[in-house]
Amino acid sequence: MDTMRERFISVTSRLLEEDPRLALVLAEITMDGFRPAQQRHPDRVINVGIREQLLIGVGGGLALTGLRPVVHTFASFLVERPFEQIKLDFGHQGTGGVLVSSAGSYDWPAGGFTHMAPGDVALLDTLDGWTVHVPGHPDEAEALLRHAGAAGDDKVYVRLSQQSNSSPRPLDGLRWRAVREGRAGVVVAVGPLLDNVLAATEGLDVTVLYAATVRPFDDAALRAAVGRAGADVVLVEPYLAGTSATAAGAALLDVPHRVLPLGVGRAELRRYGTMDEHVAAHGLDAGSLRRRITDFLR
Repeated sequence: MDTMRERFISVTSRLLEEDPRLALVLAEITMDGFRPAQQRHPDRVINVGIREQLLIGVGGGLALTGLRPVVHTFASFLVERPFEQIKLDFGHQGTGGVLVSSAGSYDWPAGGFTHMAPGDVALLDTLDGWTVHVPGHPDEAEALLRHAGAAGDDKVYVRLSQQSNSSPRPLDGLRWRAVREGRAGVVVAVGPLLDNVLAATEGLDVTVLYAATVRPFDDAALRAAVGRAGADVVLVEPYLAGTSATAAGAALLDVPHRVLPLGVGRAELRRYGTMDEHVAAHGLDAGSLRRRITDFLR
């Protein structure tokens, strides 16, 4: 199976052929994969080099001309480093575009902490109007990338990962889907952590909601699930723990409830190891999740 990043290359290369409004802006990262597309469309595939603030500025400028920019690099260089440019060149200017990241929270541990961005979604939460997709499988990534590319002029962040579930799930627009029904609580599994959540909750009487799109937050799906399964809610996110806790609280404002936010911890893990070791160290492997979920529900 190809990775989400490889699928990004293939689907975006096809979209450049299909849609003359689409433009791609890169900062060296993944450039080799897009060289054929650059040769065919040198005016719409732009590599600015390792200059991430310029990366966002060029994307925002292209949007002002009426193009639909797709802007890509590692998450830490796409969201964190040029955050002021995102705030101004897209938000303040009232333009739209598609930010597509890779490397995520700890997907390339050998790159060190400079290449890790567990706080990216929380940071975008400080801005208005961003749709955030967190696909859990390359097929989902393709569908969400196609949707984002054709979505008019809105602001979209697509968070790609090296982690992947074993199989894709049907996507119902931006809505969450129940993949398991229960009566003793609700577990929201985001993107590539669904398989771990399903393994962790095997035999437990809980509802599991799957979210491949986390912003806008699906208030209706969470409220409906809580109405059926009780007011204990566990959020399992592949980025900073607690990122969606405020949104969950707002969705259940008039409903007595408890929320357990699980995700990536704030402490830097300096022995970088492997991606699987980071999953375990943050308590996001199936065994750790089961202990934490059952302790909470007990």
